[in-house]
Amino acid sequence: MQLLKEKIRQEGKALSSEILKVDSFLNHQIDPELMQAIGQEFARRFTNDGITRILTIESSGIAPSVMAGLALGVPVVFARKRKSLTLQEDFYEAKVHSFTKQQTNTIVVSKAHLVATDKVLVIDDFLANGQAAEGLIDIVQQAGATLAGVGIVIEKSFQEGGDRLRRKGIRVESLASVAALAEGKVTFAGE
Repeated sequence: MQLLKEKIRQEGKALSSEILKVDSFLNHQIDPELMQAIGQEFARRFTNDGITRILTIESSGIAPSVMAGLALGVPVVFARKRKSLTLQEDFYEAKVHSFTKQQTNTIVVSKAHLVATDKVLVIDDFLANGQAAEGLIDIVQQAGATLAGVGIVIEKSFQEGGDRLRRKGIRVESLASVAALAEGKVTFAGE
């Protein structure tokens, strides 16, 4: 997705060979027009897949997921990183390790919002080692629902997550694939 790549080139910061900072438009401050375009692109890629629900994880996956849900006309469910007082029973849970935050969370989704008849599109902001995506896929499987695929805003293709998911036969659609982060420069796959 050229618009996203241009935004990453203009505002993204390679903080190290593994960390890309995009907080000016994706995961702290949100660019609504870019999010709308991202949602429309996910909808275009999955429009013929019979999606009935989008599943993401709080918090950075919510904006692109809502825009994709709007474009596809389906509800969006986000996995919570903490159980709330209103979610004490009847939930699916999975452990997810955050590469960026270097911590493990137990994510939860109410069983009322994800059912066996759903065809689910998982969306997240980044794909690095794949643990967030795998946790969300685990929840889809616990529900007995069907996974249509995984939509990723930015994949760090130099890390193992995307390859591992694809080897399992999971469809992964990444809007921008970063091949390297070196000396403050972002290099996209195919460049």
